[in-house]
Amino acid sequence: MGVQLMSSPSERADVDCVVVGAGVFGCFLALHLTRELGLSVVVLEREGALLRRASYTNQARVHNGYHYPRSILTGLRSRVNSGRFLREYAECVDTTFAKYYAVARSRSNVTATQFEQFCSRIGAPLAPAEPHAQRWFDMRRIERVWRTEEWAFDADALARRMGADLAAREVPVLLRRNARALRSTAGARRLELEFEELDNGRTRAIAADHVFNATYSDLNGLLSRSGAPKLALKQEVTEIALVETPEEFRRVGVTVMCGPFFSFMPFPARGLHSLSHVRYTPHRSWRDREVEFDNQEFLRGLHERSNCPQMMRDSARYFPAVERFVQRDALIELKTVLPQSEQDDSRPILFHRHTELPGLVSVLGGKVDNIYDLERELAPLRATQPTP
Repeated sequence: MGVQLMSSPSERADVDCVVVGAGVFGCFLALHLTRELGLSVVVLEREGALLRRASYTNQARVHNGYHYPRSILTGLRSRVNSGRFLREYAECVDTTFAKYYAVARSRSNVTATQFEQFCSRIGAPLAPAEPHAQRWFDMRRIERVWRTEEWAFDADALARRMGADLAAREVPVLLRRNARALRSTAGARRLELEFEELDNGRTRAIAADHVFNATYSDLNGLLSRSGAPKLALKQEVTEIALVETPEEFRRVGVTVMCGPFFSFMPFPARGLHSLSHVRYTPHRSWRDREVEFDNQEFLRGLHERSNCPQMMRDSARYFPAVERFVQRDALIELKTVLPQSEQDDSRPILFHRHTELPGLVSVLGGKVDNIYDLERELAPLRATQPTP
C-alpha cells in the first residue's frame, strides 16, 4: 500500500486518505482507516518522530472517569474507553502505582458525598484510603480521601507501538513535513494538500479523497491557510512540571478535586512525576478567531518562567510532602480546548466536516482514551466505499 510521492513539482501522488498530524489521534485515525475500512493512507507530521507534541506534554493520565464529576457523559465514556485502552495498549501503561483522589473542604465544585454518588453512577471503583495514606494529607483542608483505579501511559512506548502498527500495515509516515494548504481539485481526487519538506525546503503535493486535520493546536492554522473559516477554539499555554518525589511517593499519584487544586502522578516516559495545578498550569490563553498570529511560531519563540514553585507552594497546603519535591523540568505546550467544555469540564471529541472543502475533516480530542470515540464518526466512510 506504499505511495510514491512526486519527485518534481509537476508530478502528483494520490491516496484515499491523508492524515495530517502524527499524535495519538492521527496515528489511531490512520490505523483505523487502513485496518478497518481498507483505505490507503499517508500520514504527514511536522516533527521528527511520532507523539512528540501534545500527546507527550500532558499528565499522561489514562482517565477512568473520576476527573469529570460535572460531566457524567464524559465520565461514562472514560470508563468504557479506559478499559479497552488498557487491554489493547497494556505494554504502554503503568498500572503499578496507587492512585488517590481527595475532595477539598472548601472551594470545591463537588462535596465528598456528591463525588461518591458520581463514582457509583458511572461504576468507578472507589474505596476509603488506607490510614497511612490519609495521614499524608492535611485533613483540616481535605474532606475525604479514596483509593481509586487510574493509570499513566508512557508516551515513548505508545509511539513505538503505534509506529510498529503503522509499519505493519505499510502506512507511509512522512516526518518533517509541514502541511501548508489544501485546495479542491477537478481531478480524480477531491483534495490536494501542499506540504513543505522541512529538511530541504522543497514543496510537494499529494491528492486524496479525504484529508483529516489532526494537528491539534494548528487546526485553525491549516484551515486559515486553506481559505476555510476558523473553528471556535481556545488555546492555552500550559506547563506540566516534572518533579522528583521522595522515595515513599515514587509509586503514588494524587488528585485533589474539584476546583483550583492540583494533581501529581507518575510520568513514565521520564521516570519522574508530573505536577499540574488548575490555577498555575495555564500561563496565558486566547481564542483563535480573535487573533491572527501563527500559534506554532508563537510557541517556538516563547520563553516562559516556570510556575512550578507556585504549584508546589499551594499543593503543600493540602499534601505537605510536596514541599520535598524537586523540580527537574518544565514542559510547555499549547493546549487546545472547545470553549463550551469550560462550562462543565466535558471532553467530547470534535469531528467537523468542512462544507467549504468537501472531504476535509478536522479532528480534536482531549484525552488519550477519546480515540475510540472516533470509530462511530468514521463508520459512514465504510458505506461509501465500493464493494470489492
